[in-house]
Amino acid sequence: MAKAEKKVTPLMQQYNAIKVKYPGALLLFRVGDFYETFGEDAIKAASILGIVQTKRGNGTESETALAGFPHHSLETYLPKLVRAGQRVAICDQLEDPKQTKTIVKRGVTELVTPGVSYNDNIVQQKSNNYLASIYIEKTQIGISFLDISTGEFLVAQGTQSYIDKLLQGFKPTEVIMSRKQSKEFLELFGSQYYTYTLDEWPYTGDYATEHLLKHFEVNSMKGFGIDRMPIGMVAAGVALHYLNETEHRNLQHISNISRIEEDRYMWLDRFTVRNLELIGSANENATTLSDVLDQTASPMGARLLKRWIVMPLKDRKSIQERLDVVAYFSEHKDLRDALIQEIKYVGDLERLISKIGLQKASPREIVQLKRALYAVEKLKELTNQENSEALRAIADQLDVCRIIRDKIEKEVFAEPPVALNKGNVIADGVDDELDRLRKIAFGGKDYLIEIQKREAEATGIPSLKIAFNNVFGYYLEVTNTHRDKVPTEWIRKQTLVNAERYITEELKEYEDQILGAEEKIQVIENRLYAELLIAIAAFIKPIQLNAQLLAKLDVLLNFAVIAEKNYYVQPEISESKVLDIKGGRHPVIEKKMAIGEDYITNDVYLDNTTQQIIIITGPNMAGKSALLRQTALIVLMAQIGSFVPVKEAKIGLVDKIFTRVGASDNLSSGESTFMVEMNETASIMNNLSDRSLILLDEIGRGTSTYDGISIAWAIAEFLHNHPAAKAKTLFATHYHELNELTNSMPRIKNYNVTVKEMNNKVIFLRKLVPGGSEHSFGIHVAKLAGMPPKLLSRANEILKRLEQERTGGEQIKDSMRKIQKQAYQLQMFSIDDPVLEKIRDMLNNLDVNTLTPVEALMKLDEIQRLLKN
Repeated sequence: MAKAEKKVTPLMQQYNAIKVKYPGALLLFRVGDFYETFGEDAIKAASILGIVQTKRGNGTESETALAGFPHHSLETYLPKLVRAGQRVAICDQLEDPKQTKTIVKRGVTELVTPGVSYNDNIVQQKSNNYLASIYIEKTQIGISFLDISTGEFLVAQGTQSYIDKLLQGFKPTEVIMSRKQSKEFLELFGSQYYTYTLDEWPYTGDYATEHLLKHFEVNSMKGFGIDRMPIGMVAAGVALHYLNETEHRNLQHISNISRIEEDRYMWLDRFTVRNLELIGSANENATTLSDVLDQTASPMGARLLKRWIVMPLKDRKSIQERLDVVAYFSEHKDLRDALIQEIKYVGDLERLISKIGLQKASPREIVQLKRALYAVEKLKELTNQENSEALRAIADQLDVCRIIRDKIEKEVFAEPPVALNKGNVIADGVDDELDRLRKIAFGGKDYLIEIQKREAEATGIPSLKIAFNNVFGYYLEVTNTHRDKVPTEWIRKQTLVNAERYITEELKEYEDQILGAEEKIQVIENRLYAELLIAIAAFIKPIQLNAQLLAKLDVLLNFAVIAEKNYYVQPEISESKVLDIKGGRHPVIEKKMAIGEDYITNDVYLDNTTQQIIIITGPNMAGKSALLRQTALIVLMAQIGSFVPVKEAKIGLVDKIFTRVGASDNLSSGESTFMVEMNETASIMNNLSDRSLILLDEIGRGTSTYDGISIAWAIAEFLHNHPAAKAKTLFATHYHELNELTNSMPRIKNYNVTVKEMNNKVIFLRKLVPGGSEHSFGIHVAKLAGMPPKLLSRANEILKRLEQERTGGEQIKDSMRKIQKQAYQLQMFSIDDPVLEKIRDMLNNLDVNTLTPVEALMKLDEIQRLLKN
């Protein structure tokens, strides 16, 4: 006999029908004043939100888990669900329950995902919330970045390494792709992104491109400059399709799409963005460059600054324009302070206008838009009267949008409530019917007080009062003391312990008028507000342009403030290939130093003809890594248009910064320190240019000493002898053997970070001086780290013995080094002779630094015998 099917209520039938349309989403189902979740969703919601999980239909066949929260708490609970990585479908009641005798019609009004959200509690104020869309076709990959909260829409197309760099820089909160390509995406870009896969069909034919054309209402994408990026256009079209799928259809604020111009920006690969800790860090509580540089006055300025940091310019004219404006603000401090104050009044204009495009702006946000437009007018006046071409150009483009500002001023109360349904949003004098109904609704209540006074006098009941409840509306309440004075025409409705409640014909008439008026007022206010949002939406483009201009102005003002506060100097930018930094400081480290402690400044000079590569030796903790990083950060800051922490800086444009800095184990994905190091180094060697700046820190330390020296030596040779690209390089190493390179390679120079030895103690002077260093002072560092004295004493004994052995066999060691040098050269060619192959392999397996003189002699003898045979 077949098992009886579970009985399902009409409500749960409706729930199940909606739930099946949104697989993978947690469904918030509006029931009365609550959002409810059922089954698996309830278990997840209760766990994430910490709310009580109960059961529906307890003990019956249809028993299911249940968890819910009041509808007005959505703003509190929704962000928690999304931050936990949930896709949340919000299902609302689409009709008034009073107007229907059957089950209320419901439907999903919005699907919120980590990458598709504009909620202030979900998106971070100072960061963009990008949805990335990826499409892979053979060796080329298309990508688009879309921020629904700001309307920004960017598209690019290129190789795997270029797209990887963009993903690292833009840090999308969600990446969408075709289901078929998810495995390939994982192999190419790793598992650190929140991803969602789509069906294949949006990627086929011309669907995606047609979606773009339809959205922008154009016949071709030529006007946006992306018509030659067919793979990028597919990615962009699918991003718009995804917004539709997530029930976002009011998208007029996405009014433009721009290509990311690869040729315009400096190349920062993903290792460099991470190693230099530009906008994020793997270390908890670390200070990043953006933390130090960000004192912007608005969230939109903070977001733009982050983008500038990961996309420095390499066009001298554009960089100089930014630097000139910063210099102008540094000289005109009163103007600077006045502009900053007005930008604070503007607030987050970019996200505000996006909410209007989405038709989701609250009354208070509309009033904030009005305030922002008044501030825009003041900013236009201030920038227009200045003797600066760049500022006047901004003033010319700023649009006060007076029509819409005056419309808001006239139509919305100056201090409206947060929510439209609270009433008193639309100002008096806008709509005659609204004014008439308000008089009835609020004047009617005054009239009720008149009735109360009149009836109290007529009946002689001094304690008579008029009140209201939901059961039978307005009523007159009489205490039992005065019950005998009640007129016969009053109709009794309720008896209490101490009083009686009555209604009259007159009361009912006014009640109908008042309640009817309040409902009608709500309808009229909703209609007028919707019309106002539509009217403002017509001004989205000029207001978005205002936001872009003011974000840029905000960042440049911020640079002037930071420069004054941190004693930064304007760099000299040129087309030369010389990097000349005098008195350079690390912008982040200097902010973390103890009060009264001075940062030790350093000079760095690099060019393509005389000093292309600097080998920096010196003990650990002496400041080699800090020197490398500060050089890169100074160049990067200069090329985003900021002043820099130096006494003087001449910077020949750099088009790529490569770094291999610090240990970066990737053991979780099965890669050793050494493998990661070699991957990063290979990326550098394969992408060199004549204007590259390369920072190499302790290359080869992830393997044996001999292997490490070999690799480091070969890398230095490769960079020096490269036929096309004389890349400027800082090479920090603890392999003192590399100091010998300067003897055979004219553009390699030795420097060391100085230390001072006093009474067997080491003082780190952190100053870069010419010449190589002979010692690593590892034991001294171990002492500083708190190693046990017995262990340190034994280490010193071993060191002395090794040094004596080395001194005794120095001539032999020299011979070995010469042979090793020949071995390096032998490795450059193919060797057919098996004897030479054997000798080469023998040499490759030697560690000169650990050989005793006797062992070295025996090895030489063995090699000689091989050659004689």
